[in-house]
Amino acid sequence: MNTTDERIKMTDTAIAEVKRLIEENDLPETAGVRVGIRGGGCSGFTYTLNFDQDSADGDEIFEFGGVRLFCDPKSLLYLNGTTLEYTSGLQGKGFQFVNPNASGTCGCGESFSV
Repeated sequence: MNTTDERIKMTDTAIAEVKRLIEENDLPETAGVRVGIRGGGCSGFTYTLNFDQDSADGDEIFEFGGVRLFCDPKSLLYLNGTTLEYTSGLQGKGFQFVNPNASGTCGCGESFSV
């Protein structure tokens, strides 16, 4: 389990929100957030973010302040250096991926190109 790895990061607000959602949904201690990418969207790739009960075979597992983050190796190639943030500003609230590898993004911020 990676705790100081720089390949994926989470902000304190994202960590707090994941903890709140895990508790609110009464998920087990092994639960965490799964991040990844899939083909599609207006820019070529779409970010995915879900809760998962446990890691899958081959997952990279990161831990941030007691929150486990799961990522498959293929997605990690595109998410290397990405920070998962949580914002609650005037534009709405939600998780955002700040990806230094993205050469372009769509207006909604949910898809990107490399």
